[in-house]
Amino acid sequence: MNPLLYTDGYKVDHRRQYPNQTTLVYSNWTPRKSRIAGIEEVVFFGLQYFLKKYVIEDFNTSFFHQPKQEVVSKYARRINNYLGTNAVGTAHIEALHDLGYIPMVFKALPEGVSVPIRVPMFTMYNTKPEFFWLTNYFETLLSTTVWLPCNSATIAKQYRKLLDKYAKETSSIPEFVDWQGHDFSMRGMAGLEAALLSAAGHLLSFTGSDTIPAIDFLETYYQANSDQELVGGSVAATEHSVMCMGTNSGEQETFKRLITETYPAGIVSIVSDTWDLWKVLTEYLPSLKQEVLARDGKVVIRPDSGDPVDIICGNPNGKTTEEKKGVIQLLWDIFGGTTNSKGFKELDAHIGAIYGDSITLERAEAICQRLKQNGFASTNVVLGIGSFTYQYNTRDTFGFAMKATYGEVDGEGREIFKDPITDDGTKKSAKGLIKIEKQNGAYQLIDQVSWEEEKQGELKEVFRDGKLLIDQSLAEIRERIKG
Repeated sequence: MNPLLYTDGYKVDHRRQYPNQTTLVYSNWTPRKSRIAGIEEVVFFGLQYFLKKYVIEDFNTSFFHQPKQEVVSKYARRINNYLGTNAVGTAHIEALHDLGYIPMVFKALPEGVSVPIRVPMFTMYNTKPEFFWLTNYFETLLSTTVWLPCNSATIAKQYRKLLDKYAKETSSIPEFVDWQGHDFSMRGMAGLEAALLSAAGHLLSFTGSDTIPAIDFLETYYQANSDQELVGGSVAATEHSVMCMGTNSGEQETFKRLITETYPAGIVSIVSDTWDLWKVLTEYLPSLKQEVLARDGKVVIRPDSGDPVDIICGNPNGKTTEEKKGVIQLLWDIFGGTTNSKGFKELDAHIGAIYGDSITLERAEAICQRLKQNGFASTNVVLGIGSFTYQYNTRDTFGFAMKATYGEVDGEGREIFKDPITDDGTKKSAKGLIKIEKQNGAYQLIDQVSWEEEKQGELKEVFRDGKLLIDQSLAEIRERIKG
């Protein structure tokens, strides 16, 4: 499809609605409000993908490198069928095709940094006066592409901070946190691109992921190389169909076959609640204790239903002893382990647990806190972070918006802004040209600056006139996100 059709319908004729002699439109992308308690900074991630994939690849392949007459006739057909007889015209489309590239500048902060609410992450403007209409024409495509990776990268960083905190307090292996947050979200996301964008955001803070194509995504658009660095990884794992096929009466034999024949070494994760989790923990595993301990690797028990906090940590109000103890205590009763120098128990290295159903930041903290109260290190369990975390969000989670703040008409600069009297202040925009400065380690917006001042500050040109100027790597971004 012609990428000029990747837009909201009302965009196509804004060109004629601007004042006569308009020659420049200057806009920015900003998170305006946080709707997640405790998050006041948002991770910037995804613009480089947008520029490479759409502004360069798609425009070259599906627009500039296609015959002009074919491109223009298809555009005219679509718009005329869509809007009816109208005066949108095609001369501006022909002129862009003749030019052969997107005449715009994108200036951005480094990807991976955390940006305070109401501080722009990047700006964009046209470089040729006749293409002033392009700037905000890109708003729809840009918005639908960039808000999700920012959201997921931000939420993943919150998980990382939480798990790091408890590992520091209770564990002898804080480096295990790299794997403790594991991405399970792909099947629950709104399509493949959403899954990739979200999973890539997750992999900025963790290395565990079941979203295989996210690795290719990061190699293609963020200079990752899985031959030379750990981009993302996982382990052998069963699903319910595997366990069911072994039959209820044969479940113990299925466990034995998996850990002694199919996977005699390495890590294997086994779904354990297909029928009776507590029977697995009090009958099957005790009978297989020697087999588990004889392996060169870890057997990971995976419950998949119920309240994750109670299942993992025990429910004091449970009806049975097993329910009161929970998975980690029951595994300790069977396999034991060690007490680390911080005074917390760590399961024997041959056994572990993972829980991946309906995990949230609140539940993750409750699990870590209750394990700590029970005398266990937080790293005894891996958390599968799925679409319940990453899909239950929208562009409004952090109030993302692209807004024009400056323009030029007939050679005269105009500082423009939005400030609805009926709004609570969320939608109030910056005004005029902007620059971002770093003060006391935090980014700060300064608006109404001159062009000379606009060229200073933390925003750097990453794209100009069809060319990517800065190509950031996954390794660089992972280092920044730790800051």
